[in-house]
Amino acid sequence: MELAKVTSRGQTTIPKRIREAIDLREGDIISFEVEGDHLLVHKLQSGRDEYLKGIGGGLSEWDSPEDEKAWRDL
Repeated sequence: MELAKVTSRGQTTIPKRIREAIDLREGDIISFEVEGDHLLVHKLQSGRDEYLKGIGGGLSEWDSPEDEKAWRDL
């Protein structure tokens, strides 16, 4: 089991051991589901997930260095 704190803005860090276990890298897309009182986080597989295909074109609109700088401290 790995633990992480949630910030006042609802952010958290996925522990390194978990990221490594599923080969989660910068730029990968994850999805969230709620089942009862459990939060499920899934790494979406590029090119194989219909949801990812549907949103893929829209994600690039926030992918500039200026956007990264603006979102970094949220």
